[in-house]
Amino acid sequence: MRAIEITQPGSPEVLKLCERPMPVVKTGEVLIKVHVAGINRPDVFQRKGAYAPPPGASDLPGLEVAGEIVDGDLDYSTFDIGDQVCALVQGGGYAEYCVAPIEQVLPVPKGWSMLEAATIPENYFTVWSNVFDRARLTGSETLLVQGGTSGIGVAAIQLASALGHRVFATAGSADKIAACQELGAERGINYKTEDFVEVVKSLTTDRGVDVILDMVGGDYVPREVTCLADDGRIALIATLGGAKTTLDLGQMLYRRLTITGATLRPRSVEFKGAIAKNLLKLVWPLMAERKIKPVIHSVFPLEQAAQAHELMESSTHVGKIMLQVI
Repeated sequence: MRAIEITQPGSPEVLKLCERPMPVVKTGEVLIKVHVAGINRPDVFQRKGAYAPPPGASDLPGLEVAGEIVDGDLDYSTFDIGDQVCALVQGGGYAEYCVAPIEQVLPVPKGWSMLEAATIPENYFTVWSNVFDRARLTGSETLLVQGGTSGIGVAAIQLASALGHRVFATAGSADKIAACQELGAERGINYKTEDFVEVVKSLTTDRGVDVILDMVGGDYVPREVTCLADDGRIALIATLGGAKTTLDLGQMLYRRLTITGATLRPRSVEFKGAIAKNLLKLVWPLMAERKIKPVIHSVFPLEQAAQAHELMESSTHVGKIMLQVI
């Protein structure tokens, strides 16, 4: 099969088209003929040598795919050969064929294309796990999304808004602010010209937000602590702004605040399978009704994976960057 491999750690040019053996399907897995694969920030980290695949995972990049089941262990599943599906995988997505644990496979949402479905798994598994399971966003609580026009940000804004929450989001340009608000954010905040703490405080009558989804870390964290309501939670999923910070632990204690961090890729199949069940039950109906819509910035052919990574690193995109395999 054709695939994209990382020839050595480095810049996007190290991504090269290659020929690889077909992956071997194991018990509890299915083989997917990949139509479309998603590009995600962890793929960039892996390419640079900063995010190694978990033991036993493919060395090929790619954490989400959509395609057609062509083989696998289907005896105790609801799927059949030929079904159109999307899946979260530990690696191997940048290829014509990919294996996925059956628990991490979901049907293409009603009315969605393969291209659209491939935008779902990495972002929605991550958002559900961190915002709703770990940070427990519920009821009438409010959410601040840092980086609202990233794939994760787009998913978080749409999902939280569709479930009835007030959502605020940061972005770095007027166009991106407008995009956040079109997606469902009540207010976009330009982090280059505005202080998100002041804006959030003004929008919540000085109360602050209940949950913050943070991909930045670094010096954002102490400002986010100030921005939280009492009993507020920060869900940290990346450290693009730095891995170290300084905290006022007095505020953490006195106001009962929580900071939680997580990476999804190394978690067990059972853990991810539980997320998949929640998505199918609670989110798939919203997608079928188009209350949640795919946001696709660019689509590249498989052999142009390097150009797709260049775009990802430019941070000029709004929404998803995709690789068309078929």
